[in-house]
Amino acid sequence: MFRHILTLQQVSRRQISSTVRRQLSNKVPEKQKLFQEANGMPVHLKGGVSDAVLYRATMGLTVMGTACVIYELVKAAVPQKKN
Repeated sequence: MFRHILTLQQVSRRQISSTVRRQLSNKVPEKQKLFQEANGMPVHLKGGVSDAVLYRATMGLTVMGTACVIYELVKAAVPQKKN
């Protein structure tokens, strides 16, 4: 048991001491220029193709969900015919 604890301590020290910190570039000024540009495009689509795909998928799911809710409400409101 003590051997396992010692090994765990060695592994944890090794992982902490061997981590390399990456230098990330600051992309905030670039994104600010992109989103503040007055080009008539809505802000939720200024991010490019990925934003357009996410927007359309969200709208599609919203329309489908609304249709399902309306269908279930109509189905619950209309009485079932007994045979």
